[in-house]
Amino acid sequence: MEKYIKLETISLKNHNEINEKWVQQKIEEDPSILGLGDLTLRQSEKIQQSGGRLDILLQDDASDTRYAVELQLGKTDETHIIRTIEYWDNERKRNANYKYVAVIIAEDITNRFFNVISLFNNSIPIMAIQLKAIKYGNEIGLDFTKVLDLITPDEEQEAGEIVDKLYWEKRGSKDTVKLTDKILSYIEEFVEGYNLKYNKHYIGLTQNDVAKNFVTFTPRRETLQISFKIKRNETTDKFLNESELDQLAYDNQWSQYRIRVKQNDITDSKDKIMELLKTAYEEFTGKTINNEENQD
Repeated sequence: MEKYIKLETISLKNHNEINEKWVQQKIEEDPSILGLGDLTLRQSEKIQQSGGRLDILLQDDASDTRYAVELQLGKTDETHIIRTIEYWDNERKRNANYKYVAVIIAEDITNRFFNVISLFNNSIPIMAIQLKAIKYGNEIGLDFTKVLDLITPDEEQEAGEIVDKLYWEKRGSKDTVKLTDKILSYIEEFVEGYNLKYNKHYIGLTQNDVAKNFVTFTPRRETLQISFKIKRNETTDKFLNESELDQLAYDNQWSQYRIRVKQNDITDSKDKIMELLKTAYEEFTGKTINNEENQD
């Protein structure tokens, strides 16, 4: 039988030795403890033009998303919320090539301020994370619990403005954009009527001028990121783990498996890519390819 251990939750706000800077350092050393995915530290204590410093700026390289993180020990308050939103707004205006998310962290997010943050969540991508410090003996651990997640925006709204092929050739490269045409030809082998749509944040698919994004593309300079809209499951996990494909972290927000490919991957791993395309199509449309092939 497993041995029971009683854990003690302590207040860092009133701790004699541990302070906010110590907690911030732990997040910077290992951003994964926040539970937001495979993030890297972009910058800490980033000076703002309006005054003040953004505690932490984290980045998800795979999805071009940056997280403006503000930390406060004890209870969150009005100034903490305002500061978080202000710094998020500053950062997103600096670089329109990235999606920005505001992240507020505190030991105590009271019902009153939770309701306030929830109101902002309808128009601002903001998350609230509650921090708990747990003591056992002479050791202290940190537990981060997401108490307010992002509201998934409308797909077309998230896509941003419509651009053209040249935009992506400049942002990525001509070679990686060509790979999207090749993937489209693979799709045409099992279903007809789909076209590429060049959005500001990704290249998607349309059918009869309606967005049908069971797969989306993000061209880079050297590689193409392909995102398959498939709910996470053991079968697909195993399939990817046993394949030679360069798998990126699963995108929980959009329920997508993501891979990164080069030119040779498109041809050498065609069967694997086709399998993922068909799975995404069937899950997205609810149609079985064997029965609906070329009948969409």
